[in-house]
Amino acid sequence: MQFILKTQVNQTLPVVWAGFTRSLFERLSPAFPPVKVVRFDGCLRGDIVHLQLNFLLFRQDWISLIVDQQTDNEEIYFIDQGTKLPFFLSFWKHRHGLRRTADRITGQEQTTIIDDITFQTPFVLTNYLLYPLLWLQFAYRKPIYRRVFSLS
Repeated sequence: MQFILKTQVNQTLPVVWAGFTRSLFERLSPAFPPVKVVRFDGCLRGDIVHLQLNFLLFRQDWISLIVDQQTDNEEIYFIDQGTKLPFFLSFWKHRHGLRRTADRITGQEQTTIIDDITFQTPFVLTNYLLYPLLWLQFAYRKPIYRRVFSLS
């Protein structure tokens, strides 16, 4: 299954790219399940992100490898792919896109953050059950992105 969420922020592409740090990643974590960042190498090809999800009675590791990262004048993106996933996922691929845009009225440079997520669960039915939960987890990020990347 796949879904895409786009968030417009009032900041330039280089500033947004520089802001994709461990600190931002920790701020984007939802309230449940609590997430501990065990390892965050960064957003470049070969980097590893290791999370531990705390479901109160048990914990699950989620390890992703950054399998691709590209930069050009109009877009920067990186792709994380799950190598060790929680029991409820059998496949995970997340393309984080940052695209240069401009405000339609002022022409001021902005950036669109694009979360393009493809996932699978062990069973077709659970794909449909998990879809709205994952969508909400990523929609939760939109106001955080806007707040972090607002012009101050």
